[in-house]
Amino acid sequence: MKNKHILVSGGAGFIGSHLTRRLVSLGAKVSVIVKYKSIIDNVRLSSVWDNVTVIEADLRNVDSLRQFKKQRYDIIFHLAAYNHVGDSFLHVSEALMSNVIATANLLEFAPEYDRFIYTSSSEVYGYQESVPFQESSIPNPISPYAIGKYSGELYARMKCHQTRQPIICVRPFNTFGPYQSERAVIPELIIKSLRNIPIETTEGTQTREFNYVDNIIDGFLMLSDMEPPPEQVINIGSQQEIRICDLAKKIHELCGSKSELRIGALPNRPTEILRMFADNTQAVQILKWQPKVSFEEGLKRSIDWFRKYVSTFYTLSSPLNQL
Repeated sequence: MKNKHILVSGGAGFIGSHLTRRLVSLGAKVSVIVKYKSIIDNVRLSSVWDNVTVIEADLRNVDSLRQFKKQRYDIIFHLAAYNHVGDSFLHVSEALMSNVIATANLLEFAPEYDRFIYTSSSEVYGYQESVPFQESSIPNPISPYAIGKYSGELYARMKCHQTRQPIICVRPFNTFGPYQSERAVIPELIIKSLRNIPIETTEGTQTREFNYVDNIIDGFLMLSDMEPPPEQVINIGSQQEIRICDLAKKIHELCGSKSELRIGALPNRPTEILRMFADNTQAVQILKWQPKVSFEEGLKRSIDWFRKYVSTFYTLSSPLNQL
């Protein structure tokens, strides 16, 4: 990666910021696309803000892409997206514009590149008769978020077929770690546990798999280096499922929390997927990828980080809250 010119859309997002920091540490020359060129709006990049080129652009607006006209990158990682599954039912237009139109705009008006990596999602699988989810399964997306992600994937594959450019589609499964929004289930459970706030969940019999973010970044970097680039979609996931109720109990215990656990207090979503985890055979065989950080270790690292987060953001005596 040393001295390679790399563009990361959504570089200030959860996964994008981890990718950006890793790329910087490897000596890459990194540019990131953000909606607002302000460190306070992109705090996840604060440690590398002066080491990257920050580009303000809204990919839903083709006017934003004019500034890329004469640019060239070795690799483009496209991670910018509307990323909340449940809320996408309330914000259908925004979800589709951000995940479909923005992707099409970037592919049509993108700067020149040697390799383009499109970040799809495990959510595109939706309802499947068998688990774990295999790349050969026919996607059946069941949320506006998932439909947008799959549509973006289809556009990327069409563009690859049309232009013969190396465009790779990857489907990461649920990811967690430091800097993740508390709107995601693991940070929400950790923060409530650390603050001893009551925790309400559904019956939690549905299963998911969760991958520590460093493992997902490893997969992205392997895809960026692989020769020849894979033509097929690739799952990045651990192939290990856990029931949500067991996840809540595990986090509660690891945090040493006094929070009241109210398992079953919430209804399931109408479109709840009952089992969801990856078949990672292709990642293991083609990329030689294996998760280096175990789920348990990833949880411990995340809890340690969120302890500092809670101390910084939720404590009135924190320097952040002193005006």
